[in-house]
Amino acid sequence: MTEKLLNHRAEGPTSAPPLLLGPSLGTSYALWDKVAPELSITHRVIRWDLPGHGGSAAGLIGPGVTVGDLADLVLALADSLGIDRFAYAGVSLGGAVGLHLAVHHPERVESLAVICASAHFNGAGPWEERAERVRREGMEWLLESANARWFAGDFTDPELVRDHAEADPEAYALCCDALAAFDLSDRLGEIRARTLLVAGREDPATPPAHLREIADAVPGSALVEIPGASHLAPAQCPEAVLTALRAHLGGGAKRGMEVRRQVLGDAHVDRAQARQTPFTARFQDFISRYAWGEIWTDPTLSRRERSMITLTALVAHGHYDELAMHVRAARRNGLTPEEIGAVLLQTAVYCGVPAANSAFAAAQRVLAEEAAENEG
Repeated sequence: MTEKLLNHRAEGPTSAPPLLLGPSLGTSYALWDKVAPELSITHRVIRWDLPGHGGSAAGLIGPGVTVGDLADLVLALADSLGIDRFAYAGVSLGGAVGLHLAVHHPERVESLAVICASAHFNGAGPWEERAERVRREGMEWLLESANARWFAGDFTDPELVRDHAEADPEAYALCCDALAAFDLSDRLGEIRARTLLVAGREDPATPPAHLREIADAVPGSALVEIPGASHLAPAQCPEAVLTALRAHLGGGAKRGMEVRRQVLGDAHVDRAQARQTPFTARFQDFISRYAWGEIWTDPTLSRRERSMITLTALVAHGHYDELAMHVRAARRNGLTPEEIGAVLLQTAVYCGVPAANSAFAAAQRVLAEEAAENEG
């Protein structure tokens, strides 16, 4: 770990859509221990530590640090991992970082989940007082109230409490200074990323009213309140947080399904859905999310160009049933029969004449069926 970057943990396939997870003040990325492994089934999950917390160096920040500076450290981490656009979810201070990113770097944020956080954190006074006392007395006095501030009822998480005790006092105080100066209330309406707000109904630090304020200001956002959850909802109520995040992050599957229907046609997709079983459900979700929601929605190539590439790849691997389906898709995407023939002729040179021969036969059947349907 280089001291110029935030300490982090990566989980999930590198080819999956990236999801960055931000922590609360006083915790480490262990805050996400009960959530990240499940999310990594469908995402490349990157969870990070605040400066002076967990494994991140305290020297990453200094006097005058702002939430914007913390956001810049997150972007530097993403850049170092080759991640351009990403989904983001953060708790408390981590949520404030997400709000800053969505306002100031909208081109980087695919979607946003703000958990037990606020656009202003009750003003500067309490944070300035906490920072001053931490600098004077260290962290120990805060431990007495950690469970009351973080959890509802008798619940506790010894590892997170230990993280709190081991946080660097000056780095912690600097993060308090950043929260004291943070207020994005008047800029929430600028956020265009798909946004989810998650409130812990028992949270004394950022009560549901703070999340409702954000939800009311961010266009098209959604709000979920979790009964029995306090400030560190991912630790105390992981299943509820997972349910909310899965529904939110599944927006890619929704977009993918729309594109899948546009390219392949309603009849084909309806048949595929009708054949779906519990055994194949995750594979169907993967196709909708990744192939159609990530690749086919990328504007770098037109759908015509994607159809030509897809036809060539299917011929190369001998997937002639899929080829027939994508000949129909190519027609929907604007390719003429002559252009489809030219693509298949090209495959004769680079994929072999026998493969092209089978491909022409499959395509000819599809085009004949299309002609008969048009005559009918």
